Amino acid sequence: MRKEESVTEQLKETLTPDRKERKNLISLLQEIQESLGYLPREAMTELAKFLEMPAVRVYSVATFYNQFRFTSIGKYPIQVCLGTACHLRGGKLILQEFERQLGIKVGETSQDGNFSLERVACMGCCMLAPVVRIGDRAPAVKIGDKIYPKMTPFKVDEISVPYKQEIEKERSEEEQIPQ
Repeated sequence: MRKEESVTEQLKETLTPDRKERKNLISLLQEIQESLGYLPREAMTELAKFLEMPAVRVYSVATFYNQFRFTSIGKYPIQVCLGTACHLRGGKLILQEFERQLGIKVGETSQDGNFSLERVACMGCCMLAPVVRIGDRAPAVKIGDKIYPKMTPFKVDEISVPYKQEIEKERSEEEQIPQ
């Protein structure tokens, strides 16, 4: 979310007059989440006003589908598969190692806002189990997401390093910008 703009300002590109029909509710929820990273209460209220429907209706549709998030997630969301194949091949141990190294539990975001940790039921990569995905904020796998196959707890630190290096690089670049 762009902090300098209000939610209303950020939704102007999405909530256009040609989309002002109730049949667009789910696609608008998806676009809002894509834009903001999650569905804040203010965004659902704005959407309800836009579609001229009760806010509780928007909320009930959003909570029905598990693709929608209601809390902000980290810049690098980490998903650990715990489907049957991944679970049997040590998925839970991998999840515990991420929790230990990041200092967060499932469903939490690190204090610096860089990492969040989720467990997922199945990524559909059973032949590669156990699998970890680190990607953008979208719930669906996208180009650019990183899928890490045949994970072990020992590989957690190894795959975390490039992300931590990128974060350090961004921090040092920000510090060099004159105030």
